[in-house]
Amino acid sequence: MLDLDKWKEIWATLRSNRVRTFLTAFGVFWGILMLVLMLAFGSSLQEGMRRQFAGLATNLLYVWGQQTTEAYDGRPPGRWVQFQTRDVEELSRLPGIEHLAPRLQLGGWGGNFTVGYGTKTGSFTVMGDYPTFAKIATFEYDAGRFINDRDIAERRKVAVIGTGVRDQMFGPEDPIGKYIRISGVYFQVVGVSRTLRTGREGEREANTLFVPFTTMKTAFNMGDRVGFFAMTAKPGVDGPELERQVREALSRQHQISPTDKLAIGSFNMFEFYSEIESVFVVLFWVSWVVGGATLLAGVVGVSNIMLITVKERTKEIGVRKALGATPTSIISMVMKESVVLTTIAGLAGVAAGVGVIALADAALRNPALELPFGPPQVGLSTVLIAVAVLVGAGMLAGVMPASHAASIKPIEALRAE
Repeated sequence: MLDLDKWKEIWATLRSNRVRTFLTAFGVFWGILMLVLMLAFGSSLQEGMRRQFAGLATNLLYVWGQQTTEAYDGRPPGRWVQFQTRDVEELSRLPGIEHLAPRLQLGGWGGNFTVGYGTKTGSFTVMGDYPTFAKIATFEYDAGRFINDRDIAERRKVAVIGTGVRDQMFGPEDPIGKYIRISGVYFQVVGVSRTLRTGREGEREANTLFVPFTTMKTAFNMGDRVGFFAMTAKPGVDGPELERQVREALSRQHQISPTDKLAIGSFNMFEFYSEIESVFVVLFWVSWVVGGATLLAGVVGVSNIMLITVKERTKEIGVRKALGATPTSIISMVMKESVVLTTIAGLAGVAAGVGVIALADAALRNPALELPFGPPQVGLSTVLIAVAVLVGAGMLAGVMPASHAASIKPIEALRAE
């Protein structure tokens, strides 16, 4: 049953020394506030990183040619490795590859080309792709479609444009079916793609045009070369092992020394994503450890203050025992005071944390800022765990003072000054 008198007594005790109660509670308040904020902004960083790679398969591997650093098979070092379409057949034999997409970029990596529509011009990235690339990097489509097999087979002069290209070149006009100029060659727009990524990479994809790989080769006289390969591994295939097999196959094709690790560049999403996830797991536990340590410091403060309070109330406790109060009732009284103090301070910390998170969320959702962070969030389960930790901390803080209070003898208590 709820004993209202006991709760009034607890409240009167806490109010009897307001400054001391406030300073003690502030330690708990600050500890739980730090815990909530660290967990929230850790999730913000994690969400921001995931957005950076949204739409890309986590089993993705990119490989491109670089300069050899070792002599091999009568060939001197310093050769530039240039992939060719014959490499597609060689890589297709590897059993671990699920999707393989040769890619070309007009002007080479990092290069942009002037694109025109009517009197408007702009500088954009132009990529030559196969339909399989849409299975490696996922896009949404505001209109139309991606490149298909007939586009490749018939070398159609069609283009899929990003939303940045559409906004700059067409504005509110529907671009589907219109013709744009890429270095003097006209391409018909058949789709408008919307990237799922954010940040610099998202902006780059939004300002990219995709044309059929075969059309780019013939329209811009690019010969038999391939700029780089994008591929994904089949489920269950080890990423580093697939990278090793791909390097070996391409090294054989281009007479590269097996020990020359710099001749072929690569980006292995397997390893990168695994490392990022490991970092955030560590960050999660560091947040709990640091926040927990700060909270523990507040709990120690509560325990010390409760000991002082018990000492100040020695005579009162002695009178209670002389009138028949049991040790259990004395322990219950002190424990309740400790739990109430820590819980009120902790819940205030949770509320303050939620308020700060709400303000930060509103700021980070502003599209004008273009920050690489997601909205800071703390799940309900985390809040419930924090509340449970608060109650446990309050009980822990009251153990020693309660034990001391229960050990006080009535006669000695009444003699105490």
